[in-house]
Amino acid sequence: MITSKINYLGELRTEAVHMHSGTALLTDAPLDNQGKAEAFSPTDLAATSLGSCMITIMGILGRRENMTPIDGTTAEITKVMYSEPRRIGEIHVTFTFPKNNFSDKEKKMYEHAAYHCPVAKSLHPDIKQVVQFSW
Repeated sequence: MITSKINYLGELRTEAVHMHSGTALLTDAPLDNQGKAEAFSPTDLAATSLGSCMITIMGILGRRENMTPIDGTTAEITKVMYSEPRRIGEIHVTFTFPKNNFSDKEKKMYEHAAYHCPVAKSLHPDIKQVVQFSW
């Protein structure tokens, strides 16, 4: 099955539709690359996907292992672009967990799960993944 369909709308904007759900999102080129930055850029989505994947995998682990839930956890993403060639050079992910009295074992398990999410394992090894966990 097709995952998504993308339509170029002009003016460096696209609309991507998730085929299973029909959910749509827009992308714009960033200000520093001729765009308007009125929506996520494609590289913003790549960086954001890392944090979203990590937090989802931690949620799956917590549910499967009946651990202290991570509901309310937030992730802040910072994308660092490099040049020559223009590419994502670093993705910084900072997790802030609710004060749920996580055990040391749970913390280690959640952190391990985050580092082993599919997006983390799919990104080029030259992209630095800088991850912080605030418990």
